[in-house]
Amino acid sequence: MKSLQRNLSTTQIIALGFLCAILLGTFLLILPCSSASGTVTPPIDALFTATSSVCVTGLVTVPTYLHWSLFGKIVILLLIQLGGLGIISFTTGIMMVIGRKITLKDRILLEDALNLDTLVGLVKFLRKIFLGTFFVELIGAICYSLVFIPRYGIARGSWYSLFHSVSAFCNAGIDILGDNSLADYLTHPWINLVTMLLIILGGLGFIVWWDVLSVWKQYRHSHLPFKKIPGKLHLHSKIVLLTTLALLLIGALSVFLLEYDNPGTIGLLPGPGKILAAFFQSVTTRTAGFLTVSQSALQESTVMICLMLMFIGGSSIGTAGGIKTTTFVLLVLSTRATVKGQEHVVVFGRTIPRKTVQKALAVTSVSFLVLCIAIIGMSIAEPDASLLDLAYETTSAIGTVGLSRDLTSSLHLAGKIIIILCMYLGRIGPISLAILFNNRAKRTLIQHPEENITVG
Repeated sequence: MKSLQRNLSTTQIIALGFLCAILLGTFLLILPCSSASGTVTPPIDALFTATSSVCVTGLVTVPTYLHWSLFGKIVILLLIQLGGLGIISFTTGIMMVIGRKITLKDRILLEDALNLDTLVGLVKFLRKIFLGTFFVELIGAICYSLVFIPRYGIARGSWYSLFHSVSAFCNAGIDILGDNSLADYLTHPWINLVTMLLIILGGLGFIVWWDVLSVWKQYRHSHLPFKKIPGKLHLHSKIVLLTTLALLLIGALSVFLLEYDNPGTIGLLPGPGKILAAFFQSVTTRTAGFLTVSQSALQESTVMICLMLMFIGGSSIGTAGGIKTTTFVLLVLSTRATVKGQEHVVVFGRTIPRKTVQKALAVTSVSFLVLCIAIIGMSIAEPDASLLDLAYETTSAIGTVGLSRDLTSSLHLAGKIIIILCMYLGRIGPISLAILFNNRAKRTLIQHPEENITVG
């Protein structure tokens, strides 16, 4: 086993880690005790649910609230938590709890899993991730309980609160309330705000958390004016926060305007209700998966906006999927630099290394290629479905979003397999690509002759 581990790259170890978790989850969900009826769940549905949980996606072929027993739901919750924290982070955390020494190889593996560029303070950073995650999920559960306990009672209300807090923070979007997700709380301000806040916090990424908290501590102990405090943030945090805010506002405004008169979504709601639903749709499309309005009733123009938001996703070193906000920003800035004839990508007075821009291009190109191939495969496997619905389903899977235009439950075997592969690749793909193009890649000393080609 140790010789096998030595022969595997960190990318392969991470990919195999997710695969092993999925297979273990599948085995547990197949067991009769995992289903509410006490019967064996079809292996493909168990595999689909386990993959969706570990990859924090949210697409399901069987209704979670109805099909699974309490044991099955606990398994799903643990798989969501495992997938949200990351396999390597979770296993390293267990080693810390049992007192096993974290070796240099473990640290290197953890560095690659978290997509960091330093080994300094990794174990301390991991400890912060665990403490921060459990603290936020606990606060989220308490907030949910203010609504769920009066409605469902102490036992069930507390269970619902915990489950949905973990699912929201991990950007999984799996719910156990009913067959229409959070549609019953379409105009409920508290449930909407708590869910959106958990989704956003999970999607920002842990690095941004600690950076913001560090700067806030500096502000409290300094005499600097508040307007100068944002300048103390690291470049990564500035880009993530501004891009997240911009995408949130653009998405909400687009949904509000395009769906304003649509009776199937927000057309019949009063003004405040329209705004709340529009913001929720904007937040959830960036890899969360909960819904308050029917996705199949959305205007085609709105669907196109949602597809773009799903493909971009959240931010690095968090619980969200997609190509990540920083990747998207680097592509935009690189394009702007090329149009202006600039040799370097500059933002906030800082030059972005060329290798980082190349990494962003590689991640986006491969993700888009996989998406196109998957859509073509789905169109063959599901000939009766519309291309728009197939694109929505596939993008949702690759972006680990979990939203569907009522297609998932009717998928054939081939369609389910394709979506399973999409969810798996969507969870490990960008991570694997980032590791593949890291600084420790072998470099050649051979330099070939340069020759130009025509582009554009």
